[in-house]
Amino acid sequence: MQLTHIEHNNIDLQKWNTCIKNACNSLVYAESWYLDIVSPSWEALILGDYEYVMPLPVKRKFGIPFLVQPPLTQQLGVFSKNIIEDNMIEQFIKEIPYRSYHLNFNEQNPLRKGALQPNFVLNLNKDEQTIISKYSTNTKRNIKKARQSNIEIKTDLSAKEFLTFYCSTKKNYPVDPEAKVKKLIEESFKREKATLYGAYNVKNELVSTLCLLHSPQRLIYLLPVSNEEGKERLAMFGMVDKIIQDYLNSNFLLDFYGSNVKSIARFYESFGAEINYYYTIKHWSINDWITRFCFWK
Repeated sequence: MQLTHIEHNNIDLQKWNTCIKNACNSLVYAESWYLDIVSPSWEALILGDYEYVMPLPVKRKFGIPFLVQPPLTQQLGVFSKNIIEDNMIEQFIKEIPYRSYHLNFNEQNPLRKGALQPNFVLNLNKDEQTIISKYSTNTKRNIKKARQSNIEIKTDLSAKEFLTFYCSTKKNYPVDPEAKVKKLIEESFKREKATLYGAYNVKNELVSTLCLLHSPQRLIYLLPVSNEEGKERLAMFGMVDKIIQDYLNSNFLLDFYGSNVKSIARFYESFGAEINYYYTIKHWSINDWITRFCFWK
């Protein structure tokens, strides 16, 4: 089979989405609608008649094309319904048509030379007693405190309510990623690809929110945010516990989106989540070179 580089406008989106939907390692990040939001000019490497595919998130700086992992997109890489061998992944990497790239491959794309990155997942295909037995003592205590503070968890937020709270609370996003957050929430909500959780105080005021993004075989914990009252009332502990209760005995993994920050990793692990690694590769990263140039200048 021939491996071909295809530019954005020439990708057969129907065949692409069929491949992603049926892939053994299917992820919502690789669906065409998602890529259109986070990387509007994305291209692709395709083997055969869309039997194996790899999205190429292309950006340009000073007119120079390069590949960089898009925001809100933890893992990409090679997707297929067939077994993906190590040499197949290496073949795709060799055919990347740009010199500069910094990419995350998915958990089922092991790379011998890739840097390991932690992701945390919790298998929800268990009964309540088994899952709760894995909660840390501190997490059980914090869930109890959240309940005692009269926090009510709801799942009927509109996209507008979520975004209003998120954008008024989260202050460290530059303009472009914030615009992508808005498009992503609106589109995923419209496509019924997301459940928006909210924690309310006794005055029925939002104090915490998160987006639970629906991906084949997994539920992705995305964009959690709390105001000061939400943090004080430990609302996020209550929301994660509510998600787990809602999807007990299902075939989903709860995907916490991973973190290298120790305090955040401890929060995920306190619910019994286990580490799954994905892989990062970098070659002539244009962002690194620009940073060095500006520093020495």
